[in-house]
Amino acid sequence: MSAIWVWIENKNGEISSISKEVIGAARTIAEELGEDVVGIVLSDDVDAVAAAAFDLGVDEVMGSEDDTFAAFRVTAAGPTVAEMAKEEEPAVFLAGASVQGSEIAAWVAAECDAGLIADAIALEVDDEMVKATCLVYNGKLMATTFVTDGTQCITLRNRAFAPAESTGDDGDADLVDAVKTEDEIGAKVTGFASAGGGVSLNDANIIVSGGRGVAGAEGFAPVRELADVLGAAVGASRAAVDAGWIPYEHQVGQTGKVVAPDLYIAAGISGAIQHQAGMRGSKVIVAINKDADAPIFKIAQYGIAADLFDVLPALTEAFKERL
Repeated sequence: MSAIWVWIENKNGEISSISKEVIGAARTIAEELGEDVVGIVLSDDVDAVAAAAFDLGVDEVMGSEDDTFAAFRVTAAGPTVAEMAKEEEPAVFLAGASVQGSEIAAWVAAECDAGLIADAIALEVDDEMVKATCLVYNGKLMATTFVTDGTQCITLRNRAFAPAESTGDDGDADLVDAVKTEDEIGAKVTGFASAGGGVSLNDANIIVSGGRGVAGAEGFAPVRELADVLGAAVGASRAAVDAGWIPYEHQVGQTGKVVAPDLYIAAGISGAIQHQAGMRGSKVIVAINKDADAPIFKIAQYGIAADLFDVLPALTEAFKERL
């Protein structure tokens, strides 16, 4: 049993940002363990993805090229990756804690009877064992978790690890046949629908979020204006989403997206523990709320106890002048 495997999410020949972070983490622990980093690529065009993976520092690429992998379906990809893992028995299988990465890691763990650690924020090597740090109790505590036997399947939280940098390396992928044919795959992809423009919450360096304090759908106007000036994504609390003021894809929190941007601006958000679970990993938190006793101020580096409708326009104008 050897090698550090990395599941590489890709679309149109490009590697996702979270997979670049996973490759970076894999390179770090592989150096300590003296193992190779193996990129696992399933695509209808493996060569393009493999070239990008080698450039990011993987030592080897294994995968499968088939039309069934043109769009990700775990029922198509899972059986092929699990079969590869059974034959090769990697020491560690890493994936991003995205929907895709979580699905494939769970599939591989189940098929290989392996342990699974989800949503790790840090990795360390201790006596040839990889230990993962995970947040528990809605982020109030950190737990060190490890798998004692067999392949260690671990998913890594988005933006918790530095992305791999270009190395200039290249190489050729080793390919295997797809396990399932199209007729054997129950789920079918009939098309894609855009959720709209704007910066993705998952990839955003800056997020401006609104909560119950915006008092209605129209109250998100100053939130969006500030986000536009900063090149930021627009987020929301569950209260704002449940009220129908903004679509669910903007929800940050325990039942929404877990984010960790460089800057998180919370406007009119009280800071319930469920919301904190989704954003307390942010590097800098700025809270704006009329209630000076709101829980959000306890985790914020900067707090403004004032009306968001006074503060956000002022910030927008100030940033317009400076940017």
